[in-house]
Amino acid sequence: MDTSIKSEGERLAKDIGTLLREKGLTLSIAESCTGGLVSNLITSIPGSSAYFQGGIIAYSNRIKKELLRVPEETLKKFGAVSEEVAKSMANSIRELMKTDIGISTTGIAGPGGGSERKPVGMVIFGVDIKGKITTNIEYYKPSRKRIKMQAATDLLKILKDNLNKD
Repeated sequence: MDTSIKSEGERLAKDIGTLLREKGLTLSIAESCTGGLVSNLITSIPGSSAYFQGGIIAYSNRIKKELLRVPEETLKKFGAVSEEVAKSMANSIRELMKTDIGISTTGIAGPGGGSERKPVGMVIFGVDIKGKITTNIEYYKPSRKRIKMQAATDLLKILKDNLNKD
């Protein structure tokens, strides 16, 4: 794992913790392709339980449907790697955990599973802040470990940018 990316992720997690404390906001996470890395970065900060309520690693479509209440029709129509699913995951985790903010990742870390329309390295992020939902799409070059770590770090960047807007 690239230590510079990991260090950046840890720095961002600390900054986000400070912002969440200052604003009195709580956070929850629904992760797919990052497999818990975002939650790991957040909880590496002492005292993160003051603002981080928890997360779900919804790697399979079954868990996305059963635990995160992503509609089956949405998964069938758009696929698991879509803005619609990222939005649904972020919104559902926020509602399920009764937090101010829900964030999500869904993507293709590879090495297989990609297509021309949805290549390996495509990751979609969802951010739901009190019902206002946005998405971002990024494309990373393989390898699998690098895609996962860079995506986890980039979601924290996106969240920090959103928190600084308010």
